[in-house]
Amino acid sequence: MSDVTDLGVAALRDGIRTGEFSAREVADAFIVKVSQAKALNAFIVETPEHALAAARAADEAVAKGETLKPLAGVPIGMKDLFCTKGVQTTAASHILEGFKPVYESTVSNKLFEAGAGMLGKLNLDQFAMGSSNETSYFGNVISPWRRKDGGNAPLAPGGSSGGSSSAIAARLVPAATGTDTGGSIRQPAAFTGISGIKPTYGRCSRWGIVSFASSLDQAGPMARDVRDCAILLEAMSGFDSKDSTSLDLAVPKWEANLSADLRGKKVGIPREYRLDTVPREIDALWDQGIDFLRDAGAEIVEVSLPHTKYALPTYYIIAPAEASSNLARYDGVRYGLRELAEGQNLQDMYAATRAAGFGPEVQRRILIGTYVLSAGFYDAYFTKAQKVRTLIAQDFDNAWAQCDLLLTPTAPSAAFALGEKQADPIAMYLNDVFTVPASLAGVPAMSVPGGLDSGGLPLGLQIIGKPLDEQSVLNAGLAIEERAGFKARPEAWW
Repeated sequence: MSDVTDLGVAALRDGIRTGEFSAREVADAFIVKVSQAKALNAFIVETPEHALAAARAADEAVAKGETLKPLAGVPIGMKDLFCTKGVQTTAASHILEGFKPVYESTVSNKLFEAGAGMLGKLNLDQFAMGSSNETSYFGNVISPWRRKDGGNAPLAPGGSSGGSSSAIAARLVPAATGTDTGGSIRQPAAFTGISGIKPTYGRCSRWGIVSFASSLDQAGPMARDVRDCAILLEAMSGFDSKDSTSLDLAVPKWEANLSADLRGKKVGIPREYRLDTVPREIDALWDQGIDFLRDAGAEIVEVSLPHTKYALPTYYIIAPAEASSNLARYDGVRYGLRELAEGQNLQDMYAATRAAGFGPEVQRRILIGTYVLSAGFYDAYFTKAQKVRTLIAQDFDNAWAQCDLLLTPTAPSAAFALGEKQADPIAMYLNDVFTVPASLAGVPAMSVPGGLDSGGLPLGLQIIGKPLDEQSVLNAGLAIEERAGFKARPEAWW
C-alpha cells in the first residue's frame, strides 16, 4: 500500500469505505507525520486522541456494515480560530492562551458530526491579522517550500491561515479549515500550491469562530485539490440560527455536480487588475489561465471594476474598525490573560492585560480602528469607507451582466522570505490587493495552483463568482486544475 498521507480527502474517504485500508491506519500515519514536523510550527495543539476516536468509530461502522458518515475516519486540521470544546483555542494570541471553550463552533461540530477527526489546532496570524503568519504569539509558521536556487531562507506560508496551508502542503493533514476576511484562505493557498475557497458570506456559520471583522469573516475549506474543497464545503455549510448572518438555504451537492466543461460560460478579465507593479511571471500565469478556461469552453470577455483601486484602503478602514469593537471583549475579567499588580484599579488592569496580551500588529489595527470610529473622524473615514464598499459591490453586480465568473491572479507575488516585509506594514498589506475586493462584496472566490515561478515556488489563480454560485467557481477551478496538471510538492527538509 502506498503512503496514505499522499492521499486527499476523497481518496481517504473512499479507501476507508472499500476496506482498502482502515481508518486507524490513516490516523496513525498522519499522527506520525505531524509529530515529525515540529520545524514547520504549523500546530499550536496536537490532538491525536481526537483523530483516533473518529477512526475507531469509522472502523466499527465498517465492521458492522453500517452506512458511513460523509467524512468517516478522515483526519483534518482545525485552524485555531474555531472554538473546540475542551481543547485550547487561542487565535494565536497570548491573551487567550490556556482558554478551553465549553462549547463547539458550528463549523467544527458539523465536520465532527460528518465523521471527521481532528489532528490538532493549527497556527495562524494572531486574531487572523496578517498575510505571512509572522504575528502569532506561538512563533512563525514556516512554509515547507524552498526556492530551487538553493536558498535556505524560510518562506512565509501566507496568512492568516498559514498553519493550515503549511500542514496541507507538507502532507501533515489532507485538508483543514481556514477563515478568510480579506484573503486569508486564498493567499496562503496560492503561496503553498494548494486549493482553497472562500464561499459566499453567510454560507458557513460564524458562531464559535473568534471574530476579527464580523461583516467580512467567512470560514472555508483548504485542501490539495478542488474536489476535496467541495467535499469539505458541503460538510461545513448550512443555516445556523445562532448566527444572524447565516443564510437559510439548502446546501448544494457541489461534489456531485463538479464539471470542468465551461461551455456557455463567460469569464471576465478585469482590466484594473493589470498592475504595473506585478511581476511579469504573474501576468504570464494569468494569460495561461485565460487559455485554460478558453480551452474548457468558456468565452473570455474584458470587464471593468472601476473602484478596485479603492478596495485596499477601504478594507483597512472597515476591518480594523470592526476589530477594535470585537476585541474590546478581551479585558482580563472573565477569561484569558489577566495582568493585575497590587494597587492597580480596573482601568489599570485593562491597560496592562491588553498591552501584554495583544501583539504589535493587533495593537496597530485596534488603534487604527478606534481612530476611524472616534468622534470627528467617523464620517470622514468609516462612513465614507462603507459607501465605497457599496460601490465596489456594485462593480461586481455590473460585471455579472457581462459574465458569469472572473479570473485574476491570487497574489501579486510568490511566497516571500519571513522577515522580508515586516518593517513595512503597507508592503505587507499589498499582498491582499487581488483578494480584498471579493471579500468586501461577499462573493465566493477560490484559489487554485496554476504553476511555478522561476524560483520553483507555487503561483495561484483566483476565480471569483456570483453570490451563491460556488458551483461555477469550483467547476472553473477544476478546469484549471485539470489543464495546469500541477503536481509539484515541496521536498521534505523538516
